[in-house]
Amino acid sequence: MATCEVCGNDYAMSFEVHAQGAVHTFDSFECAITRMAPICEHCSCRILGHGIEVDRHWYCCAHCARTADPRSAELVSDRA
Repeated sequence: MATCEVCGNDYAMSFEVHAQGAVHTFDSFECAITRMAPICEHCSCRILGHGIEVDRHWYCCAHCARTADPRSAELVSDRA
């Protein structure tokens, strides 16, 4: 058994995530997302998909990127 680094639950089915040279232990995907998913710099939601990066700023969608930085309007779109 291992202890979740987010909620502290000591759980028999905990799991590890190895990322960027660090090892993290969680008891659920919810805790893993809480600790590891980036946050949209416009609406503050967790970015669970690919997200959009504009000038080293992360957004959950093209709308948030365009709203936060109107100069990015020609760089991002919601449809490929």
